[in-house]
Amino acid sequence: SMGAAQAQTPVDDQPQRRVYAPADNRDNCFFVISKVQPVHLNVYEVRDVDTVLRASYPACVAINRGQKERSGDNKTPESYPGEPFRITQIQDASSWYHDFGDGRGSIPAYGHWFLRLETPGFSGIGIHGSTNNRESIAIGRGSEGCIRLLDEDIIHLKEHYATVGTPVIILPEDHGPLSFEK
Repeated sequence: SMGAAQAQTPVDDQPQRRVYAPADNRDNCFFVISKVQPVHLNVYEVRDVDTVLRASYPACVAINRGQKERSGDNKTPESYPGEPFRITQIQDASSWYHDFGDGRGSIPAYGHWFLRLETPGFSGIGIHGSTNNRESIAIGRGSEGCIRLLDEDIIHLKEHYATVGTPVIILPEDHGPLSFEK
């Protein structure tokens, strides 16, 4: 019977979140975003001398590749280990609208939460949901600079791992995996 196999196939053909374990202490968590396909956000927790993978979420970054240089360039800013961005605010974005200039007008676009990042030199960058833009997650590119997750994944990330102060590393396309990711 094909029933069991079909039950595991995602309805909208989206890459799926993988949760390995809850955090023992969310204050010891940090996020690493890889801009390499498949684009993803990994949650790690520092435990004693180990760095342990806790969860992995499919994600989408900006339309254009490379380090953000100016507002409006449709690039996602990059940060490195030792110089991470940090979450400065966790905001309810369920009533926020945005006009992407694509003819759809001003539409709900951010999912339930906006995890605002401190990105020196740039404002308005965060990790948020994908209301009305779910298909961009499978593509891995499509935002104007933010990191976009599926709506259900931004809720899961906020409920289980994110805090104000969480470090966020956004690796450039040409940066290989970090030592603990291999």
